[in-house]
Amino acid sequence: MQPIAHITQEIIDLLGLPCQGNTPIYLGQTNRAHMQSSHPQDYQKYQEYIGLILTEPEYVGVNPSDQSLEYVRAFQIDEHEYVKVAVRVSLSGRYYARTLYVLNPTRVHNFIQRGTLKCLTV
Repeated sequence: MQPIAHITQEIIDLLGLPCQGNTPIYLGQTNRAHMQSSHPQDYQKYQEYIGLILTEPEYVGVNPSDQSLEYVRAFQIDEHEYVKVAVRVSLSGRYYARTLYVLNPTRVHNFIQRGTLKCLTV
């Protein structure tokens, strides 16, 4: 399986992650199936952008409830939407893109204000 993206040193430093620079992120078939079944409309609309969201996010964060990495990027397709791809580490230590969905814009702004989501200097 080929990685879909890598965790950059910039993101590692910004979030204080315990992994090495250039750590691969994978997207397995079970992860795609989860995205399709859990958020079918969002997946249909944004599936082709998963790699872009992971390689060129505008915001990143660590979810305090499950410690997943949050990669967020704004899109203007039908309307202005923030799309999140959550990345989780498996028991074997591999990082996988686990889910994708559109975030509520008010919540995004609150997360940015609280520092839960950090802006990248892209």
